[in-house]
Amino acid sequence: MRWRRGRAASTRRPTEASLSAVSLQVATGIEIPDRELSLSFVRAGGPGGQNVNKVATAAQLRFDLARSEALPDAVKARLRALSGRRLTAEGAILIIARNHRTQEGNRRDAQERLSDLIRRALTAPKPRKATKPTRAARERRLEHKTRLQRTKRLRTRPALDD
Repeated sequence: MRWRRGRAASTRRPTEASLSAVSLQVATGIEIPDRELSLSFVRAGGPGGQNVNKVATAAQLRFDLARSEALPDAVKARLRALSGRRLTAEGAILIIARNHRTQEGNRRDAQERLSDLIRRALTAPKPRKATKPTRAARERRLEHKTRLQRTKRLRTRPALDD
C-alpha cells in the first residue's frame, strides 16, 4: 500500500463521475433511470468545525423532469406544480441535502425526498363534486344576516322626530 501525505492510497474518496450514476425506485412499476438523474457533492455551509471546509458532503440531486421518459405527462405536470422553488429554469428538479455529516447520508436523504415528491405527484387529486347548501343552512345564514342587520341598525343615532 502506497502512502501519500499521511493517507493510504486505497482510502481515497471516490470521484464524482463514479457517484453520478444513480437509479431510483420510486414505486412499484416506476423507476427513474440513471440517465435522468445526476448526483454531485458540494461543500455544505454552517457549523462543522474543520471538516466543513475540507469535505464536500452536501448532496445535489438533479432530476431532468423536462426530458424524462419515465413519467407520464399528467404526473409531470403535477410534479412541476409540487416542486415549487426546487424547479430550475431548465426544467430540472434540484434537491439539496445537507442535514447529515456524510455523503452517504445526504445522498440517501436527497433520493428519499425526490421519491416522496414523485409519489405525491403520482396520486391524482380527487375531483370536486359541486353541492348545494341544505335548506337549514340557507335559513341559518339568512337568520344570521338578520341578526347582524338588527345590531347595526341599533348602532345608528336615533332620529329626531319633529
